[in-house]
Amino acid sequence: MHEQKRGASGDSSSVKELVVLSGKGGTGKTTITASFAALADQVILADCDVDAADLHLITAPTLVTDEPFFSGKEAVVDSEQCSGCGLCAIACRFDAFVEKSDGAYTISPVHCEGCGVCVRICPEEAIRFIDRDCGRWMVSDTRFGPMVHARLHAAGENSGKLVTLVRREAKRIAEKQNIPLLLVDGPPGIGCAVISSVTGADAVLLVTEPSKSGLHDLERVTALARSFSIPVYVCVNKCDIDTGITESIRRRTIEDGNYFVGTIPYDEQMVKAQNMGLSAVEFIEGETRDRIREIWESIWTTQ
Repeated sequence: MHEQKRGASGDSSSVKELVVLSGKGGTGKTTITASFAALADQVILADCDVDAADLHLITAPTLVTDEPFFSGKEAVVDSEQCSGCGLCAIACRFDAFVEKSDGAYTISPVHCEGCGVCVRICPEEAIRFIDRDCGRWMVSDTRFGPMVHARLHAAGENSGKLVTLVRREAKRIAEKQNIPLLLVDGPPGIGCAVISSVTGADAVLLVTEPSKSGLHDLERVTALARSFSIPVYVCVNKCDIDTGITESIRRRTIEDGNYFVGTIPYDEQMVKAQNMGLSAVEFIEGETRDRIREIWESIWTTQ
């Protein structure tokens, strides 16, 4: 991937998007993303781990905009119109209706799946459909540059749709402000939110750890990224925990035609950096900082 972030013109074709992923949680994905943000000349961040966003803990964002995220529908009962006939409760396959002490019914929003059967059969027309409030999405300023991030409510649905919204807004801001690089902190795993994070990206960096579960999940997310014909880069965090598995990951990456771009040793200073609200390269000196910088540079120089 060419280092077009330097001296880029800022038009839409020059905005490069690097997505940082991991097959499982806890590999250091967000730590690496924040460090890359500190190393970049000019960058916009997108935290697409909307189910458990945490990039804000390192970037100390200042909120600029805060908008609701609506997805799907949910039923709401008008208690004054409800006659208490109970047809809605009988028809609901999700047991979302609860009878109140006065005989009328109410709906548990957690259990409602928005199928609409109750709306159609209510003889009193006491049930209506409204847009479901599933979370919030935000734009903030950070010391690295703008950041678009989001948060699903408890039991909120459509994380994939929210991820798409976050990426779209981040790209819009990048084009408007002539920012040449969009850096995405993606969610772990291989679910719909991950698919929404990588679709149309220029490159994917997979951060893994030298464990059997790390190797297994790395293979799954690698296959996912490759299915989109996106260049895949791999690095191993905490590489010295098991040097044998680290070497296996390196060999497997090369054999699969992907790019192995480096390793990072286990370093307790990583945790201290996070506790200070700083990225690793802002806080740590020495080998760990050098390794992260080498990985960053390798991504932009590897063909």
